[in-house]
Amino acid sequence: MKKLVIGVLAHVDAGKTTLTEAILYACGQIREKGRVDKGDAFLDTDQMEKERGITIYSKQARARWKDLDIILMDTPGHVDFSAEMERTLSVLDYAVLVISGPDGIQGHTRTLWKLLADYGVPTFLFINKMDQPGADRAAVLGRLRETFSEDCLDIADRNEESFLEHAATLKEELLESYLETGKQTDAEIAELIEERLLFPCCFGSALKQEGIEAFLDALSSYTEAVTYPEALSAYIYKISRDASGERLVWMKLTGGNLKVKDLLDDYGKANQIRLYSGAKYEMTQEAEAGEIVAVTGLTGARVGMEIGAEAGTSTRAARLEPVLSYRLILPEDCDAAAFLPKLRELEEEEPELKVAWKEETREIQVMVMGEVQMEILTRQIKERFQTDVTFSDGSILYKETIADTVEGIGHFEPLRHYAEVHLILKPGEPGSGLTLRSDCPEDDLDINWQRLILTHVGEREHPGVLTGSPVTDLAVTLAAGRAHPKHTEGGDFRQATYRAIRQGLRQAKSVLLEPYLSFCLELPDDTVGRAMTDLSQMGGSFEIGREGDAARLTGEIPAAVLGDYPRQVLSYTRGEGRMTTEFLGYRPCHNPEEIIERFGYSADNDAENPCGSVFCAHGAGFYVPWDEVREKAHLPAVLSKPRNSGDGAENARRTKEGEIFLGTEEIDAILEKTYYANRKGDPIRGKTTWKKTTDYGALGLSAS
Repeated sequence: MKKLVIGVLAHVDAGKTTLTEAILYACGQIREKGRVDKGDAFLDTDQMEKERGITIYSKQARARWKDLDIILMDTPGHVDFSAEMERTLSVLDYAVLVISGPDGIQGHTRTLWKLLADYGVPTFLFINKMDQPGADRAAVLGRLRETFSEDCLDIADRNEESFLEHAATLKEELLESYLETGKQTDAEIAELIEERLLFPCCFGSALKQEGIEAFLDALSSYTEAVTYPEALSAYIYKISRDASGERLVWMKLTGGNLKVKDLLDDYGKANQIRLYSGAKYEMTQEAEAGEIVAVTGLTGARVGMEIGAEAGTSTRAARLEPVLSYRLILPEDCDAAAFLPKLRELEEEEPELKVAWKEETREIQVMVMGEVQMEILTRQIKERFQTDVTFSDGSILYKETIADTVEGIGHFEPLRHYAEVHLILKPGEPGSGLTLRSDCPEDDLDINWQRLILTHVGEREHPGVLTGSPVTDLAVTLAAGRAHPKHTEGGDFRQATYRAIRQGLRQAKSVLLEPYLSFCLELPDDTVGRAMTDLSQMGGSFEIGREGDAARLTGEIPAAVLGDYPRQVLSYTRGEGRMTTEFLGYRPCHNPEEIIERFGYSADNDAENPCGSVFCAHGAGFYVPWDEVREKAHLPAVLSKPRNSGDGAENARRTKEGEIFLGTEEIDAILEKTYYANRKGDPIRGKTTWKKTTDYGALGLSAS
């Protein structure tokens, strides 16, 4: 019996939950199929899901079909809750992408396809609602092959010559075997699917239970069992609370066995291990690799952490994230600082909220994907904390990166404390977030200190020096460090690490980034001129095509300028036009000077995030500004040494002190190469381990 975690994904209203019900019914897991519109679907267990008829939270059910033991993951289809969906991708063995036959490939479906490619998840396609008018099997398959991949093949044609010949060309060894025998085994087809070389398509109607058994047979025949290592390891993808308020840490076991009362790193003890199916669960004393479990007692665990793994090498940014920040408006008698810890509890469960506290204005800001999520959040706060809140108008969330390579040095040496850190900061690939590695010899700095430094780099968002916005797309290499045998504690390296990053950013050529959206605008021919003029004035780029009888404009545009334009489209097309948008990623800001002036941020006056370091002389610590740290550092600057590591700075000019300066033409070339090149995402398999470390409030110094 092979056990697989299989996720079901779709654009809203494609029939994803209906397909889940049909699978559970066919497997004998449920006696009657529930309906989304009736609020009795097996996995839509939350009251708000029942009322709205949409999936808000990812959940799982358990079923068996022949030799396949399935943990079926149902995910939200509404774009406002896409961050919840994306978190599940890291634990999937296979995915089922549901397409509506009559509607074809919709906007969010394209985003899901890209995400599955980025995460490297083998994918089956189920084309649903084939019983409805307008659902043409050949036309849909042709569109899938044109839009997604030529290797989308109808699995019903498995024994047809056209299928066999196409599959044989996807892998050299398979082609040789096919030319000799004229046959292909199920295992060979399964291997192609697992390697994302072939994407099997199944057709049917989930509502009428048509094509479901054939689809399950395909899952059983053309999937491979996963082999796991013996050592205990797990990935945490979700945190929630049950009806009694018990904190649940959801994880996939990626190695070994987990037992009740096991002590898991610094996260806590596994008091209970629960196996959920829908709203119900059973307790188990031990769970094996490949399982999805909910564990109580892990007070130190957070989403994205790994158990039993070394410190990670990447804190890759989520592909789908909010781009608007909102000020939370509390009742007059509610103190914002006192209410903040309650919102931190919600942030544990929904990390994309990115709750921020603005000390100078004593305001709370949160990130929200859209109006529907805002309504849900308002109700959550009301029901859980008995507080009525509203939100201000949204403001764009900007980010920052760098365009050259620098060495950041952080030193922290108040009396009886000591740590020094040297970090090489260089531009990362767009969308890469923070990538971390160490190039420091263990003879110079113990490996445990090195892991701790990398943990501190990845444990928080670091503010940039232009606007104080989060830094992203940054490759960080630990180049050198020093500890004291008696006076160094873990928190010393936190201080030194944060200061090294800030000192490096202060030297670098920083670049302000803003969110871009991809859009699809369908409208009557007589309004195309108006649309083209509007989009050009807003700084958008686009191409013109056709979708049936309507004109179709597709392109990219800064999120900051779009505003309520989709509503304007409805107005000037008399309700015949439609504009859909999807988050595309962050790119250099189109009006950086204006935005920087609007923020009015001063990096050198940010007491919470100092750019300088603390040194010690005559028994007392003293502050050294960022531009003097290099001269006073106890370790020599690394970039002053000859380097043959191919660090991407070969064309940079170095001063005698080893600093790197780039001319404007070189910087523009870097930005052109990194932010406007067509690049395919690489699969994400590695995750980052965050370790709990000592805080430094006792020193009277900011943890930043």
